[in-house]
Formats: sequence, structure tokens, C-alpha cells
Amino acid sequence: MWIYEKKLQYPVKVSTCNPRLARYLVEQYGGADGELAAALRYLNQRYTIPDKVVGLLTDIGTEEFAHLEMIATMIYKLTKDATPEQMRDAGLDAHYANHDSALFYHNAAGAPFTVAYIAAKGDPIADLYEDIAAEEKARATYQWIINMSDDPDLNDGLSFLREREIVHSQRFREAVEILKEESNKKTVF
Repeated sequence: MWIYEKKLQYPVKVSTCNPRLARYLVEQYGGADGELAAALRYLNQRYTIPDKVVGLLTDIGTEEFAHLEMIATMIYKLTKDATPEQMRDAGLDAHYANHDSALFYHNAAGAPFTVAYIAAKGDPIADLYEDIAAEEKARATYQWIINMSDDPDLNDGLSFLREREIVHSQRFREAVEILKEESNKKTVF
């Protein structure tokens, strides 16, 4: 099903050690609107979506795992040389106490990832609107992180991810129109 290339979807560069930025990025790693939640949501929803758009959910869900890998790389690079004091000053002291520099799925506030983040109603239109909203929330979060960042190298990768969220939202909007059109054809007498 997948072909895995041992390289990131887009190059990840970081100018300096910056645990504060890593803390913000953790939101996109294990938060409600982050990459893990998106990947699991879309790959789960594809089982109850019409065949006309199932491939879209598979493709985007798979791409979200590539984004998760990019976020993990960013966080790792931002914290790999951090001292315990820098981790504490960035608000990552509890993370450091529990995980050292290992990544762990939680949001920026430290709340662990939960499957409650993954919406699946079973109604294709409702699920696709949920997906559009999730992509738009992720886009907004990327923009806010960019706004707080002073690292042009990191911002390049974040801008790539933000733009992919826009593309995904557009594809989901197109899928809604396809399904609405199909529904209209079935109800015409």
C-alpha cells in the first residue's frame, strides 16, 4: 500500500536550539487538531465513505503521517541540545521529567493524546465537514506558530505544512460537492 522513502516530504531545518518553539509545535504532534489526530481520523473514516472519495481520505491520511514525521523532526532538532534548565524555562519541565528528550503524544498544554479527538459520525457529509474544520484549525495553528517564531529555517517547513492544510481543505470541499451531486442524482424522480 505504501512506498516509504527514507526522507522527509519536505526538508526540515532549524536554526538554533529553541525548546520554547518545540513546546508550541507539540500541539501539532499530539493535539486535537494535530497531525496524528488527522491521520487517524481520515484513515478511520474511509471505511464508511462512498467509493468515489475513499481514495482521497487514504491519500490525505497517509500524507498526515508524513507531516507527523516532519513535526517530530522539528521538535527533536529544537530540543536535542537543550539543557534541563532550558526545558524548564520553556515550560517543558514536566515533559522532561517524564520523557527526557523523547517525543510523547500530548498537546502544548501537556494533556495526553486521546482518541476522543478523532471524529467519525458515519455520515459522509458530516465527516467531510469535520475534516474541513480540522484542516482549517491546523492551518490556523501553523500560522500562529509562525507568528511566534523567529527562526526562518523552521518557518519554511511550517509554511509548507500550512499550505498543505489549505490544499487538504480544498480537496475535502470538492469531495463534499461530489457527494452532494451524487445525492441529488439519486433523489431526482
